[in-house]
Amino acid sequence: MNKYRTHNCNELRKKNVGNKVILSGWINKKRDHGNLLFIDLRDNYGITQCIIDKENTSFESLEKTQLETVIKIEGDVIDRSKDTVNKEIDTGEIEVSIKNFKVLGTCKELPLPVFSDQEYSEEIRLRYRFLDLRRKKIHENIILRSKVISFIRNEMNNLGFLEYQTPILTSSSPEGARDFLVPSRLNPGKFYALPQAPQQFKQLVMVSGFDKYFQIAPCFRDEDARADRSPGEFYQLDLEMSFVEQEDIFNVIEALFVKTFKKFSSKKLVSNKFPRISYKESLLKYGTDKPDLRNPLIIHEVTEIFSREDVSFDIFKKLIKSGCNVRCIVTKNTKDKPRSFFDGIDKWAKDQGSSGMAYFTLENEREITANGPIGKFFSRESLKDIMKKTGAKVGDSIFFACNKKEELEKITSLARTKIANELKLISENTFAFCWIVDYPMFEKDSLTNEIKFSHNPFSMPQGNIDDLNFNEPLDILAYQYDIVCNGIELSSGAIRNHIPELMYKLFSIVGYQKKEVDQKFSGMINALSYGAPPHGGIAPGIDRIVMLLANEKNIREVTMFPMNQNAEDLMMNAPSVVNEEQLKELNLTLKIKK
Repeated sequence: MNKYRTHNCNELRKKNVGNKVILSGWINKKRDHGNLLFIDLRDNYGITQCIIDKENTSFESLEKTQLETVIKIEGDVIDRSKDTVNKEIDTGEIEVSIKNFKVLGTCKELPLPVFSDQEYSEEIRLRYRFLDLRRKKIHENIILRSKVISFIRNEMNNLGFLEYQTPILTSSSPEGARDFLVPSRLNPGKFYALPQAPQQFKQLVMVSGFDKYFQIAPCFRDEDARADRSPGEFYQLDLEMSFVEQEDIFNVIEALFVKTFKKFSSKKLVSNKFPRISYKESLLKYGTDKPDLRNPLIIHEVTEIFSREDVSFDIFKKLIKSGCNVRCIVTKNTKDKPRSFFDGIDKWAKDQGSSGMAYFTLENEREITANGPIGKFFSRESLKDIMKKTGAKVGDSIFFACNKKEELEKITSLARTKIANELKLISENTFAFCWIVDYPMFEKDSLTNEIKFSHNPFSMPQGNIDDLNFNEPLDILAYQYDIVCNGIELSSGAIRNHIPELMYKLFSIVGYQKKEVDQKFSGMINALSYGAPPHGGIAPGIDRIVMLLANEKNIREVTMFPMNQNAEDLMMNAPSVVNEEQLKELNLTLKIKK
């Protein structure tokens, strides 16, 4: 018998009444009733209530013992009376009468309570993360994460994928985010980079003749933190397949996600088959390429109607002449909403840096009129055409915004979410997945006006290669795709460009000479020259998957030891200063900017 426990703290049931047991764990709570002391003993598995009466010689000592002290108790399992049964815990029908106890690990005064999930400052939580992780909600989140990863790994094996590990120390990539660099001791003046993703290596796995690869891969990017992105490092389900088309990747991911999300959440999936939405359509209808399809509101393009002579809203007319567009959002059956609702949306839009949102409400079934600040500027025919174009009906209200395309997409996307939240239109009990497809291969840099890759430079362009018009690069679409759930991007992927000559041509459009491509992507371009199969892949983020399943808004709530917003590990004091001897060994000297 183990000297620390005969059972864990979630194991004892009514059938164990009369048994002598040993339990070990942390003191979660204490309740002193004078003659009786109740102890909630907690371990990884659950809680068992233990009691000790004043006649016991250990009573006074246990009474003074600090919460979160680790103890071992020996005692007898006894029945709880009917009126004291606790249905909230699995062990709620029994309790353990303590005969004696022993302190296994003492505890200082706690900087934050462990027995509750009340909000505490990020600094305290991350500095004492080992205590924070004892708290019920986050402890369960981390266990969920482990189970999800195990399930995914098993499903990938069932789908015929084999797991391979790719290097952590590699070369710096000229594309993407900032690299974390590692100085080489044996090669003075040279640096390794931690992989932003195993992108090139997983393609090399395909060139090596392995058909289906996957890995739960750590990735490292020197990026700023946000709610759905950890600074420094994250994990992704990295996968690649040979001799596949785009739909083959989609079928694998859909099968995997449907099983995973059904197993680990009680929320409903809107559809087992995820809709395909083109990048262009997504920006038009939702203002973003990360649409939340739980939101039923759609954005409509109505510039043409505002340009007509029977519409006299001159403010928008002038903006249209300067190159702006008009888009609108229809809200159903909102004629009875108070004026404060509409003015509130307009004020909110101005607070976002926009010029606001004009609006009216459609009235009068027979004559069709528009009631609201800009209603008087529209003829009956123009209102009918707006209704026809947007699907609006009498009793609906319409919000309008006018701006340059990029700013217009931004404000209408934000407004779509804001209005839906105000009207409580978003179902919190569903998962709505979609694929965003048909990304442009290239885009113009908004600052420099130069052509650059829009997504992944190693992607295969769509269409017959011989017929591609490289003189109009912005018209070239790529086999690139994102998977989005509830407005959160889970992954990007692509069918890869496995043809060296085509790769040289595409890189030349963004200013790379052949020599530069050979130098910066030497491993990849060389390998593709020795018989590469058509291949493609994707890499869904593990952290974001678990965040959705755990119903959390911040990725730190599903990460065991995250950094703070400044990419600092407060618990381990990283990053830290290294001594002169270490720097000398690496042939480095520091020149700190003041």
